[in-house]
Amino acid sequence: MPLLEADAALGTTLFYMGEYTAARAHLEQGIVLTDPTVQRAQGFRHGYAPGVSCLALAANTLWCLGYPAQAVRRSQEALALAQELAHPYSLAVAQHYAAILHDRRREAPVVQAQAEAFLTLATAQGFPLYVGLGTFWRGKALAVHGRGDVGLTQMNQGLAAVVATGLTLARPLCLVPLAEAVGKAGQIAEGLHLLAEALAAFEANEQGDGLPEMYRLQGEFLLCHAIPDAAQSEACFQQALAIARRQQAKSWELRAATSLSRLWQRQGKRDEARELLAPIYGWFTEGFDTADLEEAKALLEELT
Repeated sequence: MPLLEADAALGTTLFYMGEYTAARAHLEQGIVLTDPTVQRAQGFRHGYAPGVSCLALAANTLWCLGYPAQAVRRSQEALALAQELAHPYSLAVAQHYAAILHDRRREAPVVQAQAEAFLTLATAQGFPLYVGLGTFWRGKALAVHGRGDVGLTQMNQGLAAVVATGLTLARPLCLVPLAEAVGKAGQIAEGLHLLAEALAAFEANEQGDGLPEMYRLQGEFLLCHAIPDAAQSEACFQQALAIARRQQAKSWELRAATSLSRLWQRQGKRDEARELLAPIYGWFTEGFDTADLEEAKALLEELT
């Protein structure tokens, strides 16, 4: 049990640092060590079952590394184990990480369903952190569905509730999806401000998970100005690519490559765009029904 707890703690830390390959190794070791018969006792001792945490974080790690289908299977295993243990806090943990995973897979209806589920659970059980997170992710799903005003209000309310619990490290992690939603609502200046705040916090905390997406969104927002800053946008996309490649984060790399290839397409650099996007798209062996891969495929067809 102590070794499982150590693998869970180290895997979690490495995940948030953006060291996905090392995180996966520790989380998978923790999964192997997980014994459902003792997980409930660990859950009551620690407040959550570390085996559930290993599965839930392994799911998100697998997505980052480029395995979106395997990621869903691990997430389902986390939810199933938490339900088997009948341990409410562990179930809230699994549902929260499931919401993050499906947000990254760009599946807003699933995000909303998971958020509603753990918001209901957290309210009934008196888990203020997960009440805040449930409100936040429900708002994100609504914002993506086109209900920007309602969604942004709920995201801000949820973030305020999370910070009020004292978990200040959660704020920068929430700022990136909040910036995305704000940008989608057309508030580009506010979106860039939120990204700048998040970047400063990431650097101070040595956080790396989601860092490529932060730079990619910055690049996309710069293209939305009345006078688009194509040069600075390209620099942001290149930075996102460099970080994703260093992290071996194929899903973040695909997303950044798609943004840069689209920019190059508009600039008439069709060959360069195709040569950038084709290899990373060709690397994938699963998840072709996900939005990112469908979008990359469609762009490649336009470039052919």
